[in-house]
Amino acid sequence: MSEIARARFQRLAWAVLAYTVLVILFGAWVRITGSGAGCGEHWPSCHGALVPRSPSLATVIEFTHRVTSGLCLLSVLALVWSARRSFPAGHAARLGAWLALLFTITEALVGAGLVRFGLVDKNDSLARAVVMAIHLINTSLLTAAITFAACRARPAGSRTDGSPRPQRAALWLGTAIVGLLVVGVSGAVTALGDTLFPAQAGDLAARIAEDHGAGAHFLQRLRVFHPFIAVGLGLYVLVVANALSGAQTSPAARRWGGLVMLGVLVQVAAGVVNILLSAPGWLQVVHLLLGTGLWIALITFALVVLGPRRVA
Repeated sequence: MSEIARARFQRLAWAVLAYTVLVILFGAWVRITGSGAGCGEHWPSCHGALVPRSPSLATVIEFTHRVTSGLCLLSVLALVWSARRSFPAGHAARLGAWLALLFTITEALVGAGLVRFGLVDKNDSLARAVVMAIHLINTSLLTAAITFAACRARPAGSRTDGSPRPQRAALWLGTAIVGLLVVGVSGAVTALGDTLFPAQAGDLAARIAEDHGAGAHFLQRLRVFHPFIAVGLGLYVLVVANALSGAQTSPAARRWGGLVMLGVLVQVAAGVVNILLSAPGWLQVVHLLLGTGLWIALITFALVVLGPRRVA
């Protein structure tokens, strides 16, 4: 394979990842604005038509999200095509591209299920919370697959690696990745609660008491747990990144480890501001963007630490 083809594929993979993140953020805005039912319970059509006529604002938002999601599928198909042209059968970059296609398809199916079963707009059922959690996990696996394809397109170089034994490092990193998924799931459910039961700005203690008062919805009762889960598991990710990006590791490991540690600190700070401001919609989007960036940085860091290497 030529270096030009490899570099072209890697640029495409990062571009597809960036666009996918934008689609994810747009999807959050659909939820925040209550536009998930903008096309009714029709999918893939919108109110029974290919292109809605005289649409409301909610319909415009939902239909635009569907269009951008469709373009995301086309971009992932282009990534698969490029991987097949640029790498031999069995190459890791090919695997990443195919996994990205798989998770893009399942992402569309989950989104279709939300619409067809009415798990949108003001629906506050347990089923919606469960599907939102599944949606978050699938989205995380999608971005991880694209990141994997982009990172594995680069040839492994010779470097000295002073990190702990691969088995130990893999255990630490695997636990950190699962931990960040747990944080993401709790955050998705909390964000749903913030959308359906927006907290009034004011005394924090009074808001917590309201969330646990008589008649409080389960989504209100659950959102108090997310900050503790996020801080606890965030500290674990911080410790792992610090331990695996010491002075004896490769420059790439130190760089990505530093980004992971910075990402944890910034995300926790954003979470605190989010709580103090009662989770306004724009800050929920920023919080999601930071969380997605931290997830991608952690996946890249893990691939750098655990990737093919030779001891110099």
